[in-house]
Amino acid sequence: MGQSLITLHDKAFRPYLSAAKIGVAIDQVAARLNADYAGRRPLFVVVLTGGFMFATDLLKRFTGECEIVFIRVASYEGTESTGKIQEILGLREDVQGRDIILVEDIVDTGTTLHHLLPTLQANKPASIEIAAMFYKPASLRYPLALNYMAMEIPNDFVVGYGLDYDGLGRNLPDVYVAA
Repeated sequence: MGQSLITLHDKAFRPYLSAAKIGVAIDQVAARLNADYAGRRPLFVVVLTGGFMFATDLLKRFTGECEIVFIRVASYEGTESTGKIQEILGLREDVQGRDIILVEDIVDTGTTLHHLLPTLQANKPASIEIAAMFYKPASLRYPLALNYMAMEIPNDFVVGYGLDYDGLGRNLPDVYVAA
């Protein structure tokens, strides 16, 4: 892994997960998706901004036909979830009868998905699954079916690999935890 300690804004972070470990976890999720969606053409709905790195790596490993769209929602301020969703850019594609795979960077409180799932389900897709890079079970506030989780992590604040602290750190290939 890169540096030992980094500082973003006013907060220090120490190394937590290497890009290599992240890559292995993505390989495993992609293999499951390839097997489960063989012969089908899912619509990957990538939740921006944090999900962009995971989506890029995951979709490069997906071997079947697929379509990819992007939505953007926000629920964080600093290191805490505000508990409120502000939909910034919405889904415009017709999802009726489609297999949807929501691609998320992290599932912690579940607020984002709790907001998105009923909206998507109202449009009658054939199925909806969630693919997330990271999952914090200790933070989860809503029951969710999480079938394609790459890595379970403790309830610590992390940055890197798409995750940020007030806009910084998304570009880091490794993941760091608040020191």
